[in-house]
Amino acid sequence: MQMHLTGHHVEITPALRNYVETKFSRLERHFEHLYDIHVVLTIEKLLHKAEATVQVNGNTLHADAAEEDMYAAIDLLIDKIDRQVIKHKEKLRDHHQREVKPSVG
Repeated sequence: MQMHLTGHHVEITPALRNYVETKFSRLERHFEHLYDIHVVLTIEKLLHKAEATVQVNGNTLHADAAEEDMYAAIDLLIDKIDRQVIKHKEKLRDHHQREVKPSVG
């Protein structure tokens, strides 16, 4: 898994980078085939935004979140991406189960 972290009107401190990497490591528990993650952190006036694009095999997942605190925005973003990764994994698993026809006995 390769992660790119970009800040727009915000300085990416080592503590912020460590927080994002720790939170995104949670995704690897659900799905091992994560190839590339691009995270953009932005501050617009009083609103802190976090958005991420995740490359998985055969698909691209995107989510964004906005809160008054950057850490809360990152937490909300992780929840959204995590749900998308789980849904993608279930689609892959369910797709193969439908191909098997029950035997008539």
